[in-house]
Amino acid sequence: MLDTIAENQPDRRPAILVCIYESADPLWTAIDEEVVSWTPPGTRLRPVGPGDPAALAALITGQLEDADCRAVLLVGRTRKSNGFRVQLRAENRALDGGKKISQTGPALVRATAPAAEIVRALIDAGLVADASSDSEEDTGSYLLYRVLAALPDNADAPSVGLLRVPASLNVDQLRLGVQTAAAAMARHLSPLPRARVN
Repeated sequence: MLDTIAENQPDRRPAILVCIYESADPLWTAIDEEVVSWTPPGTRLRPVGPGDPAALAALITGQLEDADCRAVLLVGRTRKSNGFRVQLRAENRALDGGKKISQTGPALVRATAPAAEIVRALIDAGLVADASSDSEEDTGSYLLYRVLAALPDNADAPSVGLLRVPASLNVDQLRLGVQTAAAAMARHLSPLPRARVN
């Protein structure tokens, strides 16, 4: 006979934050419900956003302090590609132009998500995709910089990536792209340690 899990037992699957950050983007309403109800094997998804960029950055950074939260997938638009694009880095540049986000932070930060695996998975799913070091001066780059710059300097840093989506895709392609990217990230997450029984 199979053991049943008590309903009050904590969920020990690592969590991936999925943040569609633009409040005016129909992408959010198109795929939010589907993304929440679907989850990659062995993980769980936590939707975040949309909202004010500074507030979102603080919210995501705060949630990453929870040891159960192991990854962040930022999702927004691209104006530079007709396919999905994984952005590899972000510069220390404020949303309003030439100023820096941080006077003491690095000039640029590199995404920690498995970009090559995400691109490969998207292509295998029949979608057009690439990875690029070109950043776009928008909320996505701002959030990517803020979240990555706030990570602690240790070997077990969370996986953080920015998936850019072209405006030309239909809802099914959008949903498939986000789910495929999240699943590729999930395959690189180690399981959470078991809770000790006192």
